[in-house]
Amino acid sequence: MLTSSSWWVAPLVVFLVVAFVYPVAQLLALSVLNKQGEFTLDHFTRFFATPVYLQVLVITLKVAFWTTLLCVLAGYPVAYLLARVSPGTRSALVLWILMPFWTSFLVRTFAWVVLLGRNGAINRELTALGIIDEPMELIYSFAGVMIGTTHALLPMTVLTMLGAMQTIDHNLTKAAGTLGARPGQAFWRVWFPLSAPGVAASALLVFAVGLGFFITPILLGSRKETMIAQLILFQVEEVLNWNFAAAMSLVLLALTLAMFYLYDRIVGISALAGERRDESGARQGLVNRVIGRGSTWLFNSFGELSAQCSILTDKLLGRRRAGRRWLSPLWWFSIAAITFLVVPTFFLVPVSFSEGEFIEWPPRGFSLRWYEEYFGSSVWRDATLRSLWVAVTTAFASLALGIPAALALSRPGLPARSAILALIVSPLVLPHIIVAIGLFYVYAKIGLVGTSIGLVIGHTAFAVPYVVITMMAAMKHYDQRLDHAAWSLGATRLQTVWKVTLPVLRAGVLAAFVFAFVRSFDELTVALFISTGEATTLPKQMWSDALLKINPTLAAVSTCLLVFITLTIVAAEYLNRRR
Repeated sequence: MLTSSSWWVAPLVVFLVVAFVYPVAQLLALSVLNKQGEFTLDHFTRFFATPVYLQVLVITLKVAFWTTLLCVLAGYPVAYLLARVSPGTRSALVLWILMPFWTSFLVRTFAWVVLLGRNGAINRELTALGIIDEPMELIYSFAGVMIGTTHALLPMTVLTMLGAMQTIDHNLTKAAGTLGARPGQAFWRVWFPLSAPGVAASALLVFAVGLGFFITPILLGSRKETMIAQLILFQVEEVLNWNFAAAMSLVLLALTLAMFYLYDRIVGISALAGERRDESGARQGLVNRVIGRGSTWLFNSFGELSAQCSILTDKLLGRRRAGRRWLSPLWWFSIAAITFLVVPTFFLVPVSFSEGEFIEWPPRGFSLRWYEEYFGSSVWRDATLRSLWVAVTTAFASLALGIPAALALSRPGLPARSAILALIVSPLVLPHIIVAIGLFYVYAKIGLVGTSIGLVIGHTAFAVPYVVITMMAAMKHYDQRLDHAAWSLGATRLQTVWKVTLPVLRAGVLAAFVFAFVRSFDELTVALFISTGEATTLPKQMWSDALLKINPTLAAVSTCLLVFITLTIVAAEYLNRRR
């Protein structure tokens, strides 16, 4: 018997089953079929028996591992600082961290092309300062891929850990201080163990997303950094071997699910939703006991080391100077990390006004030629208008599906809540190329390839999780007694949501709309397969031009995108404050 809350979440569940689960299942079914439709395991035998494919698999794991490690190491101090500062300071710093998240992924990647090239800004400045004699190979290398992937995923890492840290009671570390613990000891023995589930959750998300990366390795890497998603793309677009591409997709999916399984065995999958698991629900297996004892010993050791370092610092600087905020390494490191996130995008702005034929630094002269080429081209103009239409439609569709589901998930009594939430967030962590190819395979049968409706369906599957997560976060501060009061006055549930709940949560609704809009406007993976011929989107057009020639037109388009997204965010914030 379905409860009333179940009916609110049912449309989204049905949509995800049809537009997400079914296409992926259809694609993966091809992995065990030959061209005659007969069952076979030859595709997997070929994959694991070919050294080149195994080498690519190792490279994929290597890139995902190092990206995860760098993001966690760089993101934890920033998240820790944000959790400890005042709400006003936190809001200002989070806005800067969100800026690259709002900015187009392709724009950020092109920015690193400008910065890391042999004639890029970094090599020129280092040469001018006499630090190096000749340009370093920063681009088309493993270092370039690491810089690009870390820059892309660091905001998500910080925000995921910050969400977990904000649930920690700061009085616990203060209590440790009253018992004689120094700040370092209180951190390692109290704060870090409590924040560990958030660290694990962010690491899991970054690793899962990193496994499916292919845009950054193509633009910033070389053949030595080829990842498995690139092989899947090649098999579909060039060789047309759907069965082998499906087999590689299943291998990639298996890696992702294996990480989720390990995370669930050690931490608990409920921690992804910010929930704490009590001791009665914890798994008491051998692995957990060993990890628990080892981590306790390690945290205690770090605590003692931090205490000794604190004593030495007090002797060298004095207690008053050591406690000054501007001297804190945490602040300097966080400012450097935020600078790393924000500054690269703005390097494209002066390049877009260059007179030269190629992207170079510093730009030569001043010209509006590349803007005239962008606005005067019917191809670029049509692609921009189509992206706008698809993004707006996707945002409204995501709100229509996501808001009722978020309201239902935020209230107690929903059957299979964890399973439903796992289904909703799965498009975020499943490699996007698998979903995109699955949609293309299904669309080809029903005639949706090359249509805007097909793009909206695919984009909504990726955008609606952001709406649900944003609205669930907003519901944490919502007073449920307002709904009870409306019901006692005779209002129906639908009237209560429309006239009470949504007006109170309008800031969250607006944020969810902007999230969905920007997510759709920047979506490239689905567009690579669904948009064909003249029915292309702006990211797809930028991608096509980047593969043929990287000229200042891309910098002009990127600058326009940066201005447009910034104005969208400012307008949304202005409307929210007026209301």
